[in-house]
Amino acid sequence: MKFIYSKWDDALFKALKGLSDLMSIYNFLLMRLNGNVGDVLKMMDDLQKEGYISAEHDLEEFKKQLEENKLIKKTKKGFGLTPKGERNLRIDAFEQVFQKLKSSGRGQHPLPYEGGSSEELLPERRPYTFGDSYKYIDYTASIFNSITRSGDLSLNLSEQDLEVYEAERTTSCATVLMIDVSHSMILYGEDRITPAKQVAMAFTQLILTKYPKDDLSIVLFGDNARQIAIKDLAYVGVGPFHTNTQEGLRKARQILMTKKHVNKQIFMITDGKPSMITRPNGQLYRNPVGLDPIIVNRTLDEAVYCRKKKIPITTFMVTDDPYLRRFVERLTELNKGRAYFSSVDNLGEFVIWDFVSHRKKR
Repeated sequence: MKFIYSKWDDALFKALKGLSDLMSIYNFLLMRLNGNVGDVLKMMDDLQKEGYISAEHDLEEFKKQLEENKLIKKTKKGFGLTPKGERNLRIDAFEQVFQKLKSSGRGQHPLPYEGGSSEELLPERRPYTFGDSYKYIDYTASIFNSITRSGDLSLNLSEQDLEVYEAERTTSCATVLMIDVSHSMILYGEDRITPAKQVAMAFTQLILTKYPKDDLSIVLFGDNARQIAIKDLAYVGVGPFHTNTQEGLRKARQILMTKKHVNKQIFMITDGKPSMITRPNGQLYRNPVGLDPIIVNRTLDEAVYCRKKKIPITTFMVTDDPYLRRFVERLTELNKGRAYFSSVDNLGEFVIWDFVSHRKKR
């Protein structure tokens, strides 16, 4: 495959300048080139020749290190990612998103840096009631209550002396993450699919490590909708597709109805208006011009079906077009869900912050 660099927007080279080491550049290009290791290594060679990568870096040695660390493997077509390499890409995406999350000021809520219990103690306390776990007891306050009540230091605790901490409890949740892969995700000089993939990988890593009892499914939607395995996220790319949001929501709802989790939700990342629907007889109806009432109404029907099944939809729009905002607001109103209008730069902040903050229940 040959690359014509004039077709790449300036954002690519600006991003490369901001990366400090070869692994960061490699991971960025790997995301951008849909997991094609051979193309990434070839492009790194070309970038070094053009001065974007320092001549001090030994790219051949770097490639050997990738092989020795089992991040890539030789295939019939050249090089490909190993399962460890796919996981490394998710971990890198996770770290990148959380660095932005912390620096954005959204880090004031509890962030899931350490795993463990599904319950988190709060500073508030209340009197002990039958059935409370002993691990919630505030022994310092309880002993003080005993001394105040009895007037001695004999540690003669009674039930009325005990105080316990309130706890935030989290319940398992089944989530479908919908990613728009229509052609508009790379139009107008802005790459939107790469940040969407990065967020999806970070989101996946968060759930696998912090919330292992949760269930996450990935659905891509363009002309149609299909579910992909988590390991295939690195290879996702856009196509010459319309935007069949109706079919994406339907597929997500069907997946969630097979899950036993009490809590179910849909996260949808998109940048465009719905421009296609699938009729009951299976025929496709397209209209890329404006907001077609037929397409809009059938898409909104799916939002209502999800609400009736108690499946909220959280929409992340990576554009701020007033024309599309009205459609998203209407979809959100009918579904009783949530909507965020973000840029590609802060998409990860919104997705992770919304998930963590709304899944916690007092």
